[in-house]
Amino acid sequence: MRSSGETRDLIDHLQKEGCVLHREGARHMVFLNPRNGHMSTVPRHREIEIFLARRICRQLDISIPEARA
Repeated sequence: MRSSGETRDLIDHLQKEGCVLHREGARHMVFLNPRNGHMSTVPRHREIEIFLARRICRQLDISIPEARA
């Protein structure tokens, strides 16, 4: 199991689950789940640790992406 993944993959997953980009900053993006009003911050890094991706998904109350080998 990998310990990190591409930020782009996480953003694609968030959008497939119905989340939308609420606002952007210099170092972070804020995503909103319009179904429940939950928000979460995604850092602008090339890679994101798997535990952080899972935490973001839990905050938005969406499914957790499967880790790729």
